[in-house]
Amino acid sequence: MTEPLHKQIRADISERILSGAWAPGRRIPFEHELMAQYGCSRMTVNKALAPLAEQGLIERRRKAGTFVARPRIHSVVLDIPDIASEVTARGEPYGYQLLERRVGTASPRDMDKLGLDTPVNLLALRCLHRASDRPFALEERLINLDAAPAAAEVDFAKTPAGGWLLGHIPWTEAEHRISAANPSRATAAELGIAATVACLVLERQTWRGADRITHVRMVFPGDAYDLVARFGPRP
Repeated sequence: MTEPLHKQIRADISERILSGAWAPGRRIPFEHELMAQYGCSRMTVNKALAPLAEQGLIERRRKAGTFVARPRIHSVVLDIPDIASEVTARGEPYGYQLLERRVGTASPRDMDKLGLDTPVNLLALRCLHRASDRPFALEERLINLDAAPAAAEVDFAKTPAGGWLLGHIPWTEAEHRISAANPSRATAAELGIAATVACLVLERQTWRGADRITHVRMVFPGDAYDLVARFGPRP
């Protein structure tokens, strides 16, 4: 059975956004252009666009048109860092090791971290990042495979998950939580530090519309990493 036309239009636009073909901030065709392209009424176009706006994939601006939504970040740290790029930018060789990979149904603890009410298919990763052969960060990441199924096919023993997600899974909103803590004995051993050493802990969650994509917890030795944001006074 053929899907209703408004669902076909919605799927076409969604695919262009989620594939990265239409970048954040790009204006999508005006309603009259979509009407001509699909041979439909304005009501059909509105039925296609309304759910995309509710999901946070597009922004409809009166008189200006409709645009691919730009990411919103709830943090004083105004970017999602790619660890490999940051290490090499410092002039140090980057190293990476996948410590653990688990695929299955999200546990209650996993669901709590992702903020979900119902179980999803999940990919859990533990990774160690290195700079100049010394441990730089321990990463624990959960990826919602119901929202990002392509991640199940990636060899994360060779490809760091953070960089792959930034390049392949568009996101519309992110939240950072930053704290300082002493590492557990296991974490200290993996980072090659004493359990009394202060660490920077960065937790991040990303969304694509209403879908929760990933939760990651990064632990850095306190002397290895800092977070900087430059800003001016509020108007």
